[in-house]
Order: sequence, then C-alpha cells, then structure tokens
Amino acid sequence: MTLATKEFSRRDFLKGSGALVVAIGLPGAARTNAAFAAGSVASAIGPALVDPNLIDSWIAVGANGRVTIKVGKVELGTGVTTASAQMAADELDVPVSRIDVIQGDTWITPDQGTTSGSQSVKTQWAGGLRNAAAEARAVLVNMAAQRLGVPADQLTVQDGVVVSKSDSSKKVSYAELIGGQAFQVKQTGKVKPKNVSELKVVGRPVRAVDMDAKVRSQLEYIQNVRVPGMLHGRVVRPPGLNATLVSVDGFPRRMPGLVKVVIQKNFVGVVCEREEQAINAAKALKVTWNDPGGVPNYDALFAYMEGEVGTARLLVADGDVDKALAGAAKVVEAAYYYPYQLHASMGPSCAVADVQGDEITVYSPTQGVYPLRSAIARMVGIPDRNVHMIYREGAGCYGLNGADTVSLDAVLMSKSVGKPVRVQWDRSDEHVWEHYGTPMVMKAKGGLDANGNLVAWDYNAWTAGRGGRPGNVGAANLPTGYLIGLTPPPRRTTAPSFPPLGADSSNTVAGYLKDEEGTVPNARVISRAVDSPFFTGPLRSPSRIQNTFANESFIDELAAAAKADPLEFRLRYVGDSRLRDMLTGAAKAAGWKARPAPKGASKGDIATGRGISAMQYEGSDGYAGVVAEVEVNKKTGRVRVTHVFVTQDVGIIINPKGLTGQVEGNVVHGVSRSLFEEVAISGKRSESRNWDTYHVMRFKDMPKIKVVLVNRPDQPPMGSGENVMTAIPAAVANAIFDATGARVRRLPFTRARVKAALKSK
Repeated sequence: MTLATKEFSRRDFLKGSGALVVAIGLPGAARTNAAFAAGSVASAIGPALVDPNLIDSWIAVGANGRVTIKVGKVELGTGVTTASAQMAADELDVPVSRIDVIQGDTWITPDQGTTSGSQSVKTQWAGGLRNAAAEARAVLVNMAAQRLGVPADQLTVQDGVVVSKSDSSKKVSYAELIGGQAFQVKQTGKVKPKNVSELKVVGRPVRAVDMDAKVRSQLEYIQNVRVPGMLHGRVVRPPGLNATLVSVDGFPRRMPGLVKVVIQKNFVGVVCEREEQAINAAKALKVTWNDPGGVPNYDALFAYMEGEVGTARLLVADGDVDKALAGAAKVVEAAYYYPYQLHASMGPSCAVADVQGDEITVYSPTQGVYPLRSAIARMVGIPDRNVHMIYREGAGCYGLNGADTVSLDAVLMSKSVGKPVRVQWDRSDEHVWEHYGTPMVMKAKGGLDANGNLVAWDYNAWTAGRGGRPGNVGAANLPTGYLIGLTPPPRRTTAPSFPPLGADSSNTVAGYLKDEEGTVPNARVISRAVDSPFFTGPLRSPSRIQNTFANESFIDELAAAAKADPLEFRLRYVGDSRLRDMLTGAAKAAGWKARPAPKGASKGDIATGRGISAMQYEGSDGYAGVVAEVEVNKKTGRVRVTHVFVTQDVGIIINPKGLTGQVEGNVVHGVSRSLFEEVAISGKRSESRNWDTYHVMRFKDMPKIKVVLVNRPDQPPMGSGENVMTAIPAAVANAIFDATGARVRRLPFTRARVKAALKSK
C-alpha cells in the first residue's frame, strides 16, 4: 500500500460533475495533474467543504485497479490509516495492499473534525468511510450487472473483480467498470455495511500500512517538506508568557542571508535564506522585554487554583451527602495533585506556509486541518476556502503539541515576506511553547458504615486551563495568536450549586457512582475550572488520567480503611458488567491473591507490592483494567514498576496487532508520567527546556507487560489510544501503598515524595 497525500493547485480545479477524480499511484511528494471538480469554482480558490454525501469524496478507483480512500482522520502513529484501510478493504472486497490513503487535505478529504479523543476508528466504523465504501461497492456491482447481463444479487466480488456466482467466465474488474472516472453518485443511506460475520480483514492482525515507507525513510514527514523558493524562519521567544515587547534594536553586525525581521505586537521572528542563518539571526537579534513574572511554584499554583471562583458544575447530587458523612462510622479524606506535563514530542514541530495574496497553502502536522484552516483564515482576514491545508505527519502526539502554533508562525512570516517560509522549532520551543497538560487538584471525602460499606462519596476537582485547539475561538487559543494580540472571551463564572447536569466525560465521576446496580447511595461530584497561567491543551487522556488517579486511589484508600481486599471492595460498587470484567480480568492475569492491603513485605531495603485500577474511558469509550507490580527502595525512595498486567475492551477489534501496540504504548507512557514527568515552573515560564530538565522513562525502566484483549464482535469499536494509560498512575500509587503502607498523592512519584510519604505514614 502507498500512503500518500496528493497535492493540487488552484489550476487543478475544473468545472464539472461535482465529483473528485484522483490520479492514483503517484508519489506523495509529487504534484499531480489530476483534474477534479468541486462545483462552480469560477471565482473560488478551493471547496468550502468537500461534500461528504458524495461517494467520490471518499472513494476513487484508478485505471490500474488501485483504490484510494480519502479520510479526514489523520495518522499520528496510532494505526488509524491501517484500520481505515482494513474497513474499506472488507466493504469493497479488495486487498489492503491495493489501497492508497489520502488524509487531511481541505481540498480533497471530508471534514471529520479533529483526530483526537480515541474517536477515529469509531467514526469510520459508524459512518463516513465504511458507509461510503459499502455504497461504492453497491454501485460497482450494479454497473457490473448491466455490463454482464447478470442480476446484481447473482454477483459476488473477489479482489476487486465482480464475478457471476453461476458462471465464473462472466466477470469484470472495478478498473474496467470505472477506472479513472468519477462515480457521480450521492450516497443513498440505504446500503448497509457488511455483517461482522462476513468480514475477512477486520479482526485480523495486519502490518501497519505505512511501516515499510517509514522504515525505508520514504515517508515524507513534515520536517522533510520542501517547496520552490522556500525561506526559513525562527521565532524570537519572550522570556515568559506575559512578557511584552519593549524594543528590537537589531543585530550587532549584518546577518548573512537575512531577509526580514517580522514584528507584530509581541511576536518577533526572523526570516532568512537558509535554516542555519535563521537560527543564528534569532540568537543575535537584540530584543528587550518587560517580564512581569508570575506563579513562583506548584504550592502557590495549587493554592491559587483552589482559591479561584472559576466555572463550577455539579455533576452528581444523590442522596444527602453531608448527613451520611456526619453519621458514618469512619470518614476518609484525601487530596491529590497533578502537575503540568508535556507532550514532549521527540521531533520538534515544523510547518511550511506559502501566502500568495489571498491564497494560502499550509503543510502542517495538525490533527485538525479544517479547524486550523478557519483559524488561519480569520487571523489573516480571508475566506476559509482560500486556505489550503495539507496534512503531513509529524512527531507522534496524543493531544496538542506545537503543530498548530508553528503553522501560525509560518503563516505570519510568509505573509510578511510574500514567499514560502518553513519554520522549524527547536527543543526549547517545543518544551516551553506547546500546550501543557492541565494541572489538577482533586479532593475526596468518603464515609463507611460500621460494616465497612461505602455510604457517602464527596468529590471536588479543580482544573486550570488556558487556550486549546483552534475550535470556535480560532488563533486566540494558540500562543502565537496570543502574542499578536488575539484574546479569547473571558471565562464565565457560575455558582456551584445549580441542578445536576450529568457527567462531564472527563472521568470526574467514578465508575462506582453512576450505575443503577451498586450505586453509592449518597454522592456529590463537583468539577471546577479556573484560568491557567500557562497555555494548556489536551494531553493524552486530558483530565481523565488526573481524575482516575484520584478516584482509583481514593477507592483504594476506602478499601484499606474498611480492611477489605481492594478488588473485592471495588466489585461491590460496579454495576457495569464490562467494567467488572476488566477488574476481574486484570486480577486473573496478575494472579491476584485476595487480602487487605498493605502487604508490607520486604527484603532488605526493597519492598514489593501490587495495585489495581480500572475505568470506563469518558464513561462510554472503552474499558481497561490494570494491575501494576512495583519495587520500592525504602532507603532511596526509588520506585521501579516491574510488571504491568492489562485487560482492554474496545468492542470489536479491528486490528489485534495494532491494538496490542497501542496498549503497550499506553503502559510506557503511563509509567513515564507516573514516575518522572513534571514541568518545572518558575514565574510564568517553564524551566523544562530540554531532556535534562524534563525527565521521561528510559529503556532501562521498562516493565514487563502482559496484555489480554477482550474482543466483542457484537459491539461497535471504541477508543484505545488513551484508555489503559488512564488507569496506570492509580495502579502504581496503589502498588506503592501495598508495598510500604505509604500513600503518595502527588505525581510524579519522585524519590523525594516517596521518602516523605514513608516518613509521614
């Protein structure tokens, strides 16, 4: 399979049938001369929106028999393109090896929103690509029926060839029927995708379709994009987020290759002929800033968060919590803290922009080509259709790294010089100017009766956020937009005592509270949001990992207070059978032995223990159960995760090989965030500017991983990119308690924090 994004100029748009016809098989970096129509485009630069109702917007068959699928969900290293190709292969009855993928191009692919939140496979399965492929197959079979003189219900398809069931000599290929031509047909909505029992590719392990290109260095990453006449830009960053520009005094001497210094309010950049010239110019430019400083440390940050009014939502209000707590035989209270963390993409962000009058072309690793298109159009003041966004894969990212922001950098500089500009961030840019994962404070109080039953649950969470994806706010949500003076609307504040609104899909509500069976009789959950001193955005499992850390740690604390086995105590309050299966499945995989925690056994300075955790991601998007085993050096405070046992339920499994890889990646990332990752802050700036000042897990810290996948072919697919990781920090924290009897309630579980917990237990 060839994974390629074809490129089109304005001249490639022709009046015609309203369909897209794409030349297949050309390399990703080459410009094609393929013509396609987008309605009346006499004065338009590109389509305002690729019509998702047209089969041609999703599927094209080449004269050589290759099939191209066109999708709005993009590959982030998660296997989305492979899963999409598998679904299309099954519906069209063609091999995966003969499918090409065009992804994330606002002139070619439908708008499927942002690739995020573990929604991609769900989206393609429930509609979009899978439905379009089914409709395309039906059209092709009907065309074959007319060509062969055989009723459609007497035809079958084998590897892209329509064959008579009774006479195998009567056959015609897709290429012969429509190769190189448009379907020119709208989807009817009446064609149903195949039953699960008919699927031959979905459910089987398939090698990642882009693997060969990546291994052979043939895939064009965003960092490799080059266009004719391209210049190079670098941004001169202020010392802190709220620093304001005082003066730009120029260079100590004439800089080789300098084209222009670009200044717009607090945005300062340099454009040069070559990349190394831009790097040197950015370092040499004399810029004076006024820096007001800000929050000095995490203690001050957490205190600020709890003291702000912010926005509050009452998510659960069952029974009389205050009365139940007052009458409880035992009351347990705990506070949990989660710091800023980084996406920390291994490759710094990059983008290429070409602003030519009222037309803009942007190559970007953005996860949402359509939202970013709108943000750029509004920032520059042109219609959306005048901005052509072309996705190019960048460094892996679950969430919002610098991809969107660097795209704005490139647009501003290209607009200023009238030529294409490539902006490549360096490591400090990526670490300091991305959107951090949100810090949170979570406080819980629970009541147990004389028999050790949970009778009351009171939970409050504070989240600090600022900015985010472009969305409806546009460029104001991104640091570059902020530097040029764009500001999002102020946060509205509300009192926390309004009627319940239901769960907020951020796992604020624990899985033990919301089911008809096993519901805690008295429960209150309040979620609060305040402004962050730093830009934040969705970092893999945004708010979900934080809330689950608190919820699953607290249910463990309640089990200990009740002198109950942590697994058995959880199972008392689980009404969802699939969540129950995750708990029991993980316990079985780990050889769980029922008993109250902590175990308290050790050999010399090394104590060992295991902890359990489980959750329903966002309440409805996949289930995971985790058991973590740890070693704790009671002398040094060092924690080592030795084994992680995982159960994962995502409904029907599209690609078990890809899913296993996702789960293993979840474990690695989750352990890294549990033990090592924390942005060092000082004032309104980050001190984590490189890998020496922002620690991530090394190979030597890798645990052994056992994965048990639960396949449910009768259920639709759910997300897998974030589920298991969401349960990791609590499982590790609970294992530390099991090993030592000490609770660590603030991430990451550093040596100093573990030693302090051991001392205070």
